[in-house]
Amino acid sequence: MSFGKFLDPKNDFAFKQIFGTEKNQDILIHFLNDMLCTGNRPKSGAVTFLKTNQDPEIAAKKQSTVDVLCQDESGVKYIVEMQVAKSKGFEKRAQYYAAKTYCSQLNAGQQYEELKEVIFLAITDYIMFPDKKAYKSDHVLCDKETQEQDLKDFSFTFLELPKFNKSLGSLKTPIEKWTYFLKHASETSESELAEIVERDLFLGRAYEALNRFSWTEKELNTYEAAEKQTRDAEAILAAAKEAGIALGEARGEARGEARGIEIGEARGIAQEKLNIAKNLLAQGVSFEVIIATTGLS
Repeated sequence: MSFGKFLDPKNDFAFKQIFGTEKNQDILIHFLNDMLCTGNRPKSGAVTFLKTNQDPEIAAKKQSTVDVLCQDESGVKYIVEMQVAKSKGFEKRAQYYAAKTYCSQLNAGQQYEELKEVIFLAITDYIMFPDKKAYKSDHVLCDKETQEQDLKDFSFTFLELPKFNKSLGSLKTPIEKWTYFLKHASETSESELAEIVERDLFLGRAYEALNRFSWTEKELNTYEAAEKQTRDAEAILAAAKEAGIALGEARGEARGEARGIEIGEARGIAQEKLNIAKNLLAQGVSFEVIIATTGLS
């Protein structure tokens, strides 16, 4: 729970307040322009926020819900997601959301060439790609042989916060400043803020949007409810993990006991055969008869 001046932008409600409201759409545009390195940018000084719940065509299909969905005046659509809890198959979900958004553009009578690009930007508070060292990765469709990008309507950018370890004094690029903001905003002091937002009006506005003293009581209550929901989810996952470990240990002990009994029995039988062999040897019985009797080599 945050008790400083600035709230946590990773909080679901806070994230949408900064990047998903009309009053702060200029912050969103500035953020997208800084973060996207695929050549795609909002084509104007304004974006239109779209419904974040994409209802399925039939009841049996899955509904899509994203944090922020908008389009610029050219029709290019942007999906922005904050993912705090580690989610299995999130990269699949990203592609599903992008495909759903792409397909939803066409109405009866429209042509395929009218389809516009879909750009997916995700910030994760866990490591998605353990084999990648970089905290930011951009993914596009390319020709395997020539690396040419002939299919240009999909691009995915992932920002993995745990991989970002730059200190305040080493921040240089806008991407580094935004990433520091997303990871450390709730810990930032007033003196540090002055250093971070120097000559960057919109980053300063993003911090101000997190100023708890400018939030209404209702907004703070909603923020705290989202915090509680996250903590509850983490507690459930921790309990499930602990239960899984305990179950695994119990099964291991049971298997160990069973294996121990099995090994003990085998050793007892082997020792008994050896005793028989010794007695037969003492009586002058031939090796061939002893081997046939005991099964020993």
